[in-house]
Amino acid sequence: MARITVEDCLEQVGDDNRFGLVHLAVERVKQRRQGAPLLIPARKNKEVVMALREIAAGEVSFENVLDLPKIEDELEADDSESTNETDMQTKVEAA
Repeated sequence: MARITVEDCLEQVGDDNRFGLVHLAVERVKQRRQGAPLLIPARKNKEVVMALREIAAGEVSFENVLDLPKIEDELEADDSESTNETDMQTKVEAA
């Protein structure tokens, strides 16, 4: 996707309400500023453009925007648990 347009985003959210789209993008920017990872491949764009790219890609919607931080925390916890298990297994094998 070379350029992002408001129309691309509105098609994904299924609403012709630009005001609602702005609020959705702002919520996602706030999440990103608090450390939430990108849901699409990183590019050299400003925060709000990356939020709009996530919306246009269908990764962020009105239905899931509030659940994204919870899902991301669970994924990080699963990753750290698997890393800890691998570290413990390596220590046991070394002993």
